Amino acid sequence: MGKTAYTAALYCVAGLALPNAVIAAEDLSPYPVKAIRMVVPYPPGGGSDVVGRQVAQKLSVGLGQTVIVDNRAGAAGNLGAELVAKSPPDGYTILLGGSSTLAVSPSLYAKLPFDSMRDFSHITMLIIVPNVLVVHPSLPVSSVKELISLAKAHPKDLNFSSQGNGSVGHLSGAMLNVMAGINVAHIPYKGAAPAITSLISGETQMLFDSPFSALPQVKARKVKALAVSSLKRIAILKDIPTVAESGVIGFEAGIWYSLLAPARTSRNIVERLHREAYQALNSPDMRDTFIGQGAEIVGSSPEEFSAYLQKDIVRWGKIISSAGVRAD
Repeated sequence: MGKTAYTAALYCVAGLALPNAVIAAEDLSPYPVKAIRMVVPYPPGGGSDVVGRQVAQKLSVGLGQTVIVDNRAGAAGNLGAELVAKSPPDGYTILLGGSSTLAVSPSLYAKLPFDSMRDFSHITMLIIVPNVLVVHPSLPVSSVKELISLAKAHPKDLNFSSQGNGSVGHLSGAMLNVMAGINVAHIPYKGAAPAITSLISGETQMLFDSPFSALPQVKARKVKALAVSSLKRIAILKDIPTVAESGVIGFEAGIWYSLLAPARTSRNIVERLHREAYQALNSPDMRDTFIGQGAEIVGSSPEEFSAYLQKDIVRWGKIISSAGVRAD
């Protein structure tokens, strides 16, 4: 009788459950022993890429192995997510996931090549980032109320750019249309950089953008910030009101970033990645960096993240349905 079988027999005789130690050998093997690939499903330069590179750098130190960022853009992040979902569950391919891909896409697309709940091992939600509503400096408004009044007075003259059809920026604009009773036209772009470039050039008049890309332009006075999309103000823009307190009661939209691995990744690996991510997020320099960029630090447990994701899929599904948004 082999050693493993003999050990199992002893536990059966004793009436005890076979411990997890007598399962897959990978659960006992050292981890990590080589470089880890973090798939960021968007192009370089946007909010996802900024977060991914900051987290990857810290994880590399904690894990003792290089975490390489692999930008795999396409289909609103769905291509990169599919790649990770279909990768071996060995802990060496992980996903920098976002709300657009994991919570929005399930309602936006009739068929996805992955399931956000079933095809991933959820590790942690890293941070939540509210959108900033910015407008072109030439627009004669200084508040959300004035913007709504202008949109109602000129229903066919205003438009807003977004990072792409179905992005959180798009849905935030669609939500404002529905909740404020206005009809600002949507102009989708391929990513955050071209979206804000169109605003700066005057091709579009407004944009819901992450603080990562919006704040430098606000400071340079190339765009004007009217509100933030969170329910409470953020420290980095403490003088800028929320959309909700500006008269659109209940308005809340934002972007969150997370870490995921392929489904069936061993619990030991998930816990190790969660522990290192949590420590990275709560290091003084990273806290200062993210809070200084307008983010809220989360670092949730795998179970907390799973529960939040499930609720967020339902929430965005209702918004998409009421706004009549469809994927290309």
